[in-house]
This record gives sequence, structure tokens and C-alpha cells, in this order.
Amino acid sequence: MARLDKWLWAARFFKTRSAAQQAVAGGKVKVNGERAKPAKDLRVGDELSVQIGETAWSLRVEQLSEQRGPATVARTLYREDEASRARREETAALRRLTREPARERAGRPTKRERRELDRWREH
Repeated sequence: MARLDKWLWAARFFKTRSAAQQAVAGGKVKVNGERAKPAKDLRVGDELSVQIGETAWSLRVEQLSEQRGPATVARTLYREDEASRARREETAALRRLTREPARERAGRPTKRERRELDRWREH
């Protein structure tokens, strides 16, 4: 058996174990469809759903590990559903195609932009 937070860290879903603990405590990770605590013992065959930002993963635990190793080893710890992989690739493609308005500008608004914002807020 392996702790949930350590397994998520070892499988490289989170950079730190504390980040994994916070995600589990925040309800971003579910084990067999239910919320779990960071110290929950995982078993081979458990179904996980992991939400990281906009990305959602549906996984099946294939192997247990509490030691972080190379990414090639980490990928052997789980198997992702095909539907989950397709959704992730689709959302990634959409993100690449759309332009984010906040990237085009940086810093404070200009005087003209501020006046436009003020006019917009008044109406």
C-alpha cells in the first residue's frame, strides 16, 4: 500500500508532496469516485480522478511507489483512460489555437484605456 499524496508525487502529477497534499485536501483528487485524505492507502486497481487547473485525468493505479524516479518510470505507475486522454489533447489543442487577451498587454492601463474602462463601468 502507498499513501495517496506520496503516490501522486512519485507519479509526477505534482512537483512537491505538499502540493499533492493540498490538492487532495482541496477535493481535486478522488479515489474510486469519493473524496479522500492525503494519507489514504492506495491499492493496485484503484480508480483516480485528478483535476489540475483545467486539466482532468482519469487513471487506474497499475503499480505502487512512494519514491520519485524518472518520468519513464512514473508513467508505468498508472494507465489513463482513452476518453480522458482524448479530452486532455482536445483542450490542449483549443488552448494553443485561442489567443489569450491578457498576454497581449502588460502593466497598467494607459490613460485612454482607463477612460474607456470608466465609461464602461458607468453604463
